[in-house]
Amino acid sequence: MAIAINPELDLVLEKEVDVLPEEIWHAWTTPEHLKQWFCPLPWKTIDCEIDLKPGGLFRTIMQSPEGQQFPNSGCYLEVIPGKKLTWTNALEPGFRPAKSPEQSPGHECAEFMMTASIVLEAITNGTRYTAYALHADAASKQRHEAMGFQEGWSAVLDQLVAVIKQSR
Repeated sequence: MAIAINPELDLVLEKEVDVLPEEIWHAWTTPEHLKQWFCPLPWKTIDCEIDLKPGGLFRTIMQSPEGQQFPNSGCYLEVIPGKKLTWTNALEPGFRPAKSPEQSPGHECAEFMMTASIVLEAITNGTRYTAYALHADAASKQRHEAMGFQEGWSAVLDQLVAVIKQSR
C-alpha cells in the first residue's frame, strides 16, 4: 500500500498513534466526526459531505477564526475500508475535471491541486498513520510546506486521536 514518493513534489507525515485503525477510519469517513478535528484549531470545519466510494464527493467548508468560510471539494479515488483513503481536489465527483485554482480562488489550500492519501497500518500499540500530499509541481509542494504542512497535519492528527479517546 506504500505510495511512490517523489521528494521534489510530495510531502509525507508518518506517526504512530495509540488508537485503532478502525477508529481512525470511522473518524475520517463520518461527517459528524470529521468536523470535530479536521482543521487545526482555532479553525473549524463547519460542514462536511462524504460519498464514500471511488468517484464520490468529499466536501468540507472550513471557517477561519474571523468567520471567513472556505469551501473545498474533491473526489475520492481509492477507498480500502480500514486501510487506505485517497482523494483529490483535481477532480469533482464522478471523476469530472475540476476548474483550475485560478478559476475558483479561495483559501490558499484550494489554490493548488493535490492528491492526498491516508494509509493505516495496525501495529502492536495502535496504528501507523501515514499521510501523503502529492503535488503536480515543486512550487505547489513548497507552498504547501511553507503553509505548515507538517505542523498542521500533525496537529490535526493529534486532534483526531483526542476526539477518538473522548468518545470511547
